[in-house]
Amino acid sequence: MDYAQPMLVTFIFIITKLVVSGKHIPTTLEGPFDPITIRFDPSLRRGSEDIPMDDPRLKKNVTSMFPEQIALALSTPSSMRISWVTGDAQIGPNVTTLDPTSVASEVLYGKESGKYTSKRRGNATVYSQFYPFEGLLNYTSPIIHHVKIDGLEPGTKYYYKCGDSSLPAMSEEHVFETLPSPARNSYPPRIAVIGDLGLTRNSSTTIDHLTKNDPSLILMLGDLAYADQYLTTGGKGVPCFSCAFPDAPIRETYQPRWDGWGRFMEPLISRVPMMVIEGNHEIEPQVAGITFKSYMARFAVPAEESGSNSNFYYSFDAGGVHFVMLGAYVDYNSSGAQYAWLKEDLCKLDRTVTPWLVAAWHPPWYNSYSSHYQEIECMRQEMEQLLYRYGVDIVFSGHVHAYERTNRVHNYTLDACGPIYITVGDAGNIEKVDVDHADDPGKCPSQGDNIPEIGGVCHLNFSSGPAKGKFCWDRQPEWSAFRESSFGHGILEVLNSTYALWTWHRNQDVYKEDSPGDQIYIVRQPELCSP
Repeated sequence: MDYAQPMLVTFIFIITKLVVSGKHIPTTLEGPFDPITIRFDPSLRRGSEDIPMDDPRLKKNVTSMFPEQIALALSTPSSMRISWVTGDAQIGPNVTTLDPTSVASEVLYGKESGKYTSKRRGNATVYSQFYPFEGLLNYTSPIIHHVKIDGLEPGTKYYYKCGDSSLPAMSEEHVFETLPSPARNSYPPRIAVIGDLGLTRNSSTTIDHLTKNDPSLILMLGDLAYADQYLTTGGKGVPCFSCAFPDAPIRETYQPRWDGWGRFMEPLISRVPMMVIEGNHEIEPQVAGITFKSYMARFAVPAEESGSNSNFYYSFDAGGVHFVMLGAYVDYNSSGAQYAWLKEDLCKLDRTVTPWLVAAWHPPWYNSYSSHYQEIECMRQEMEQLLYRYGVDIVFSGHVHAYERTNRVHNYTLDACGPIYITVGDAGNIEKVDVDHADDPGKCPSQGDNIPEIGGVCHLNFSSGPAKGKFCWDRQPEWSAFRESSFGHGILEVLNSTYALWTWHRNQDVYKEDSPGDQIYIVRQPELCSP
């Protein structure tokens, strides 16, 4: 195979970046890097309030059974799932569930505007959030539709409408462009990565900036709408539910925030596919152990296509990148179903077709902030060796409301063949930005802190290295290359089978291409680190 052309393109891209920005962009080949910390800028606010439900971006602006909250998700390289809702949600002490069969789920699509040569039907569902406690309100959702359209060609624009043509109640025309087929030198132009978005003024700034970057794919790393920062009666959201409502009989939610979030995101995700993974704010417990009802009903993921029996974990290809999305709030033990699925998925992977292997889940394994420190250590102990063995290149997580990028690391030790771990849980939610580090004086959590909502506790003292025998380092860990407390989002540009440019954009920066908060070329070395 001739690799000269893609390498030349990469060389030109790198030189162009250097000339435009006027500064050297480091590569991981120059690492490991000395740790850098940029403290929170005290001139900035640590957070902002939620956007109210009467904001025009959150209000319903269609009537009757016309579609709204339209969203895309990848299915296979030649198919796409389109989701939307119709009808009106109900909230009150007594609610009546809508009949999902009362309206059809149809998508018309084609390669030319106004000319729809194909039609597909799908299915519909509803869900309810019940709270059998005095004074709490119940909720039942609009009708949620999911349709899979197939026969799509790579790198091609498609125009579509969704709804029920018999009423008639069809959406306006939307357009999307399919991703390139899986191949060694075929990649999406820009992949946006965000976590812990919420629905605040800061969230709005993040989405505005992300949209300007014109992504072709979005990774959403959990904690989406933060509907669980409210009482069922609505009112005002709070940064800390248990602090504000210590007498609440259950972790309440105001489910209309999900509908507002869907409307807020529609202008972007009706044309750019968004791949989600669940976070702790999607748990939303009801009585009898019922959890994740909204997440499971609202979002379509390619679980079946990737051989998974659960929407909590799945995989997909985007050009020459294979993504593995893992669930941190379901069984991740090495004897469980998720681990067995992951092992089989990795075994089937052909790195000559998809050289890049990227994993994502919500809470980070490598995190030097006080918030959520070692919270998901059990998952790391169960799964890290498997991912290392198969040569994962990059791991993305959220949960911590700040930014951190590691050196290549494995088992808390610098390792040239370990992944780069990147935490981007800084998209702007109501809980505010995290500013304390576990290695700051007096900021090391106790081993009784940071207990995961679901799963075990495996907090440990380090057995080797500069922090041997301690629970926390007394300085920024050597595996932590860069960390900063700020809101923002990331863009991954995979250039060829070995080079990818990672850029983290801070919300407070004057938004220019040459003013990133963090930027580095991540370089694969398959000759050194063969899986």
